[in-house]
Amino acid sequence: MSISQAEIRATIRRYLDIYPEESGNLQVLIRSVENRPNLWSRKTYPMHITCSAAVVDDLGQVLVIHNLALDRWLLPGGHIEPSDFNLVAACLRELREESSINSQLAVSPSGLDTTPIDIDIHEIPANPKKSEPEHMHADFRYVFRTLYQRVEVQDEEIGAYAWRRPRDLHTLRLVQKITELADQPFAV
Repeated sequence: MSISQAEIRATIRRYLDIYPEESGNLQVLIRSVENRPNLWSRKTYPMHITCSAAVVDDLGQVLVIHNLALDRWLLPGGHIEPSDFNLVAACLRELREESSINSQLAVSPSGLDTTPIDIDIHEIPANPKKSEPEHMHADFRYVFRTLYQRVEVQDEEIGAYAWRRPRDLHTLRLVQKITELADQPFAV
């Protein structure tokens, strides 16, 4: 069962209810959701949806991984699979695959809320090895808290991992959102 366009639209609406000032940044995504079926598929171009996990530990640090294909430090995450039944499940699957942290070790600070903490649209360079042209990712970023800092990375895709302060994250908007969360009392 794949993720429906209706779920994607509803997630964007919930997100914009919380962050209405980001509406302008998401217009290309909103148009794509209306005009392109299977936006969750990695074969949908020029844009498709991905999911990432912002995992915050009890010290307020965030897990980042060194992505070998992009040669960048990023949140654990990746492409949606046809078997993923919703966006959060896709995010948790990617987190488990890339870091060995599973849903019993990482919990959402807001319970069953399925609204991402951030949606970021960014360019991805062409990857001739995978026959992928240059394209855009609309990355739905979900936040989780954990007491578990031991990570086993997926060697084929990940070169290393680190627990970093929120200020070291790759976008200012994400830094602000995670810093605010990291300053809140830790509860799992």
